Amino acid sequence: MIRLLFLGDIVGEPGRNAAKAVVAEVLRDGTADFVVANGENAANGRGISPKIAIDLLRSGVAVITSGDHIWDEKEIVPYLPTEPRMLRPINYPPGVPGQGSIVLDTAKGKIAVMNVQCRTFMGQQLENPFLAARAEAERLRAETPVIFVDVHGETTSEKTAMAWHLDGIVSGVVGTHTHVQTADERILPGGTAFLCDAGMCGGTESILGREPAAVVKKFLDCMPSKFPITRGRVHVCGALIGIDPASGRAQSIERFRRVVEPS
Repeated sequence: MIRLLFLGDIVGEPGRNAAKAVVAEVLRDGTADFVVANGENAANGRGISPKIAIDLLRSGVAVITSGDHIWDEKEIVPYLPTEPRMLRPINYPPGVPGQGSIVLDTAKGKIAVMNVQCRTFMGQQLENPFLAARAEAERLRAETPVIFVDVHGETTSEKTAMAWHLDGIVSGVVGTHTHVQTADERILPGGTAFLCDAGMCGGTESILGREPAAVVKKFLDCMPSKFPITRGRVHVCGALIGIDPASGRAQSIERFRRVVEPS
């Protein structure tokens, strides 16, 4: 059995620190064998820098996924071609820096990770995610049946549709982007584990990892404003999936949530 832990959107420094502490703990105590984390909000809430990516990888995160904020830190553009474990969505056009999937050798066999971005309400009109994800999943199966997919999207319908589209081809599909953990974890008929959104690694007393007062003010006066990152307690949220390494079928999926107190 491969125990794969996926952590949802890491928000700013508090989210990074809490995620790193939890990753070290779960790898040490055997809760997880392999950790994937979405890092697209790790740099002060938007984007990710090379320095932050290196820090997360050194902490034990095996692969970092991303989404629509991947380009917000300009230094990431030349970095992506140098670090294959830092993914951008696979459905960008040919020639865009970086890659959308990777296969890594582990003590329990090869594990593939793919990152794909939805299109509904996402602003960027990328290539069709369903066509791109299906083609890449079938290509990856030539190397390993153990394939995990981070589907980054706004709507529950599109992320759920992606899971059904890939059912029986990949081991797990978990959504990101909304920062709110859903309660619909299940294993689809073909053996693919699914959770519509993993949630976030961010402040427990926050609005999507940001200071509540600033966000509420925006809704009240509709004026441009900054949303500071919340300090204090952080919940580290995600999904823990048990996978049969021979078939790639998911054996279990459960929501993951741990609260980390500020040091």
